Amino acid sequence: MEKIKIGFASDHRGYELKEKLIEYFKKQSDILDITDCGTNSKDSVDYPDYAYLLGKEIESKDIDFGIAICGSGIGISIALNKMKGVYCAKVNNALEARYTRLDNNTNAVSFSGDTSYDEALKIVDTFIHTDFSNEERHLKRINKVKKIEENNYD
Repeated sequence: MEKIKIGFASDHRGYELKEKLIEYFKKQSDILDITDCGTNSKDSVDYPDYAYLLGKEIESKDIDFGIAICGSGIGISIALNKMKGVYCAKVNNALEARYTRLDNNTNAVSFSGDTSYDEALKIVDTFIHTDFSNEERHLKRINKVKKIEENNYD
């Protein structure tokens, strides 16, 4: 079985949670390959810098899934969604993480640095272990999103 490749990125407000999550998921090295795209301290940084690094990993297919954390989870999601082929959902819980994979086939998820550690574990675990449904209705909608991305919606 091929390992699931996950990349993590955060700004300073998500740093501590990111570090705890990486520590936990590295223990599953038999099935997971972890990439840390930074930041590497609690010093103030700009979330777009780390969204960009994570997004490049997704674009190049060096990772399968991106996990992004900032103060609200919103800013880093917006930055990631500006990158071609990166589809990030800002979620608040594991159920939303499940549906964004099942219905939208997203390749990145973001959440607030204020998310509890237990909830963040559930979000990441659910997100990386939920397969896209591949249902025709969802494929049709995703293809429409891709047309918007290509500026070809007409």
